[in-house]
Amino acid sequence: MPLVIWGAVLQSVRMDGVPYNLTLGSQDLADYEGALCYHGSIIAPVVNRISNAAAPLDDKMLKFDVNFNGAHVLYSGSAGTQTKIWQVVQVNDSACILALDLPEGEGGFPGNRRVEAYFGLGPPARLRLTITARSDVATHWNATNHSHSNLDGTADFSGHRLQLAADHDLSATAEFIPTGEIREVADLFDFHKEEAVLPGKPDLDNCFFLSHAATDLRDMMVLRGQSGVEMAVTTTEAGLQLYDCRHDGYKGLAVEAQGWPDAPNKPGFPVIALAAGQSRAQITEWHFAAPALQ
Repeated sequence: MPLVIWGAVLQSVRMDGVPYNLTLGSQDLADYEGALCYHGSIIAPVVNRISNAAAPLDDKMLKFDVNFNGAHVLYSGSAGTQTKIWQVVQVNDSACILALDLPEGEGGFPGNRRVEAYFGLGPPARLRLTITARSDVATHWNATNHSHSNLDGTADFSGHRLQLAADHDLSATAEFIPTGEIREVADLFDFHKEEAVLPGKPDLDNCFFLSHAATDLRDMMVLRGQSGVEMAVTTTEAGLQLYDCRHDGYKGLAVEAQGWPDAPNKPGFPVIALAAGQSRAQITEWHFAAPALQ
């Protein structure tokens, strides 16, 4: 019987000399079928929100299943890869490849799509994720990993400090849907210099503008705990969504490298359309360090 895995979940991140998990996870599958359905998973075909559960593609208007506030779609609704069974294609001591086939029309998304996720370890303490997708017809595609980090093993992320190389973020409505305005970061949302992040100070469910399009892998963010454990994030993606896990007691900080939310409905936003037969690879790396390893 082939090996399978639920949601392509990154359940645990461990380092020598650090006696706790650096990401929020559970040993119980039932948790991922319920309250933890987004924790650590790969979310696709389109992460985040699509306003009014509709988006243009070429000369068509696609309609999706509504699952957010009675009007919109969040994390692709019932078509989301976070609740699907992935096949384990390859595994060894330092890497694994997971794969999933998504059928034409599921949840309103076009195309028979093949998605593969490569997780690989490298020295000294690096984890790389490459998400690759291909479709037989044009479709929309914007995937991410939705892990929540807590570098201290504490009840919440109080005392963590954040540095982020972003000059702008996306203004959003009360439903966390971008308005289309790109605004300069200011005050509590300016992390050019390392700043403390505390539960609710500020409230975070923001997409930070990294670039106008996906690009080469580059350093974008460092998160540091009071313990001295730190996590640097490098990514190819145009945006970085930060979410403070407020609905689960601020236990961790979600760092989601992705394209911009609701991009097909916002003129000037980086496109997330995937052409027929085209392959797209999204790469994110997490580089960990701890006092004993520095």
